[in-house]
Parts: sequence; structure tokens; C-alpha cells
Amino acid sequence: MERGSPDSFTRMGTLGIEEECFVVDERGRPTSGTDELVYERDPPEILEDRLDHELFKFVIETQTPLIEDPGNAREALREIRQALLDHAHAAGYDVAAAGLHPLAKWRELEHAEKPRYRSQLDRIQYPQHRNTTAGLHVHVGVDDADKAVWIANELRWYVPIMLALSANSPFWNGFDTRLQSARAKIFEGLPNTGMPTYFEDFEDFDRFERRMLETDSINDRGELWYDVRPHTAHGSVEIRTPDAQADPDVVMAFVEYSHALVEALAEEYEDGTSPSRHRRELLDENKWRAIRHGQEAALIDRDLESTVDLGELVDRECERLGIDGIKEIYERESGAKRQRRLLEDEGPDALCESLLLEAE
Repeated sequence: MERGSPDSFTRMGTLGIEEECFVVDERGRPTSGTDELVYERDPPEILEDRLDHELFKFVIETQTPLIEDPGNAREALREIRQALLDHAHAAGYDVAAAGLHPLAKWRELEHAEKPRYRSQLDRIQYPQHRNTTAGLHVHVGVDDADKAVWIANELRWYVPIMLALSANSPFWNGFDTRLQSARAKIFEGLPNTGMPTYFEDFEDFDRFERRMLETDSINDRGELWYDVRPHTAHGSVEIRTPDAQADPDVVMAFVEYSHALVEALAEEYEDGTSPSRHRRELLDENKWRAIRHGQEAALIDRDLESTVDLGELVDRECERLGIDGIKEIYERESGAKRQRRLLEDEGPDALCESLLLEAE
């Protein structure tokens, strides 16, 4: 039974970027039977051990190598994406990215045959059978296990901001959900997802992880699928909230924000700042507002006494942290709105084309 260790938390500020994407055909439509991309064809060297199926064969995940210098993050992302596109094109496929593919119908697509996923399908049943979701995960290294848990606790209030800005999945199973991020709600149908509870320290988190394993609630620690978590293998805090994105500029905005947040919260921890201990129920309300309203959301402020529009929060965060990427995202058309506009004005071909993965 694989267990995490506090000894893995050794480096502050490193980065890792994980992206879930869709394998599509030449018309941008979801396609099954793509084992060859993962198991039957040797990928480019940079993708070795960094490319795998998710639950469905048409959903694949890539990982960047460890990024020691945050200034190299964009180039690391570009190299991985270009390698994936080259690999897919050589096999006659293309790659798309969004929280959900708007034309994917889960009953028509094949599940991966990997034993881990077969076990999940058997144990979880319907919620996992329909899970065609794709997200963006950002790891930020932390040099102390208790600090990592403290930071993850604090990040719970911030992740709805990222979800609202990233909302890019209005369609599921061929219909308009009227949500901005249907992915987030579909994914919450699984156990051990959504907003995590508060943990006192690493020992508290480790005790919870151990209990979940020993009671056969999960098969491995990777099945703690919360929106943010200390990652006890990589020695990082992992932010798992945003919808997947085709545009690398949008991805980099969330990487920038995640890194800046973790660094700022690390300073608060080292300064002895008291933890927030926010109630999970109020944080869940903020997440729901992000799911439903996206960029038009008004969130419960960090003091839990008032609400604040997303635009004001974005301005405040950019000024506080010295960043600008999330401001640029907020000022552009949201992913969900763009998908609806393209489908209505130009049809499904234009919609599918808009989701094709970009490397540059």
C-alpha cells in the first residue's frame, strides 16, 4: 500500500503542469479506440512516462518534467504540447482541450482497459462511467509538509476564482447545461471530490489518507480527487480546479496565479499568520457560483461577511500579487460564452475547430 511521506516536501516554488486533453478525428470529433497513441506507438522522447489514458480512451493526460525555474514554464508547456500534437498527427488524430468536449456522448465512447480504471468503474459505477471530464492541474513545490497542508487549507477560498475564470464546459452529452463549468459538477459526482475539509497539519492529513486506504475507500492516494491537495509523492500543493484549455496563454495565466498564490501563502505561514478555518459549506457556495455563473459570479469574500464581483477580485489579486494573466482572461470572452456563440452562429464544425490544442 503506497503511502505518502513528509520527506517529499523539500523544494519551494518548483512547478509541474498536468493537462487532460481529448483525442479527436480530422473533423475535431471525439473518437474511441485510440490505444495506439498510448500503448501501441512509441511517443516522442519527452512524452515517455508522461502520456497516459484517463478513464476514457479519448481522454489523455500529459505531464511536464519538473520545472525548476518558473521562468521556463511556458517553454516546458510548449514542448510537451508540440510533442503530443506531432504524435497524434502522425497517427491521423488531432487533440482538443476544454472541460468537456461539447459533442462527446459517453455511452458511445470506450473506457480505457487499464486495471486501475476498470477497478474504479466496478466500484463507483454510474458516476465514473459518464466521467468524460478534462482538467488542468498545477503543482507548486513546497519545502515543508505542514506548510503544504496550511497552504492547501488557505487555497480553498481561492480556487473558485480560478474555476470561474476557466469555465469552459457549458455542454455535456450533447446539450447545453446552462452552467458555465458543467465539468466541475459532473466530476463532483465521484467520491472524494470537490472542496476538501480543513486539516490541522500534515499528521492530520496523513491520518486521513491512511484511514481511506486501510478501509478500502480508495485503492491509492491518487483517488483523493479534491480541488486542491497536498501531493505526498511530488512534495507539492496541487491545484486541480480549472477546466482544461486549448490556449496556452490561458494555461500560463493559471500557472502564474497558482505559483504567486502559493509563494504568498508560504510567506504568511512563515510569518505565523493564523489560519482561516473557513467552513466548507460557504466555500462550496462559492464554487457553485463559479460553476453556474462563471465570469459573472459574485463570490463570498474572504471575510465571509460580504460578496464581491469576480472582476473586483481579479483586480485586487493582480495588484496584491504583481501578476496580470488572470486580468487578461477576465477581460476576454469566456470559454463557455465563446462555445455557445460559435455553435449558434457558425455551427458545430467551428465549435470543434476552436477547441483544437495550440502549442504556441
